[in-house]
Amino acid sequence: MAVIHIDSHEQMLASLKKEGKNYVLIYKSGSESGKCSFDNVNQAAEKLTETNVLLVDVAQVRDVHPHYNITTSPTLMVFEGERFVNVVKGCNNPDYYIALFEESYFHPMEASAQPKQKRVTVYSTPSCSWCNTLKSYLRSNRIQFTDVDVSKNQQAAEQMVRRSGQQGVPQTDIEGQIVVGFDKNKINTLLGIQQNTN
Repeated sequence: MAVIHIDSHEQMLASLKKEGKNYVLIYKSGSESGKCSFDNVNQAAEKLTETNVLLVDVAQVRDVHPHYNITTSPTLMVFEGERFVNVVKGCNNPDYYIALFEESYFHPMEASAQPKQKRVTVYSTPSCSWCNTLKSYLRSNRIQFTDVDVSKNQQAAEQMVRRSGQQGVPQTDIEGQIVVGFDKNKINTLLGIQQNTN
């Protein structure tokens, strides 16, 4: 896996592979969260060989993030070819990035063979151990989801409480159905996850 330092938006566009997933890490050198994301993405990159990650240090490069309305760092931008499709905010552990990068290998082949996955949003906080357990479980079952950190997003936190009547996390929104806590049986039922009984 190649990690490429980018000096401009023009260079970034030229470096995006036309096919498959591309990842662009927006980070700020000299900040604790920037160092965390930089180190963990690099650690994940060492274990994989086929995905490129482009690195943009906003302390040096100022013409990339405004194009995509990125206002916080670190943020990992996900592209399908040259099309910007998703963001992952904050610093995540290396296992998270490995799972994210590995997903790009098998997902295109499985997409036509399997029914469309339900829309999944996880409401969590960084200090919540059950949140991390839930997200690891979803990743291990190759469930794509949007992770919303309600400790940093007041609007999302209020929306979550309005919908469930609960303040605790994790909460999972599966196509509009709310699951409070890590209720594995309910999550399996809603997402069609088959559990091995052996």
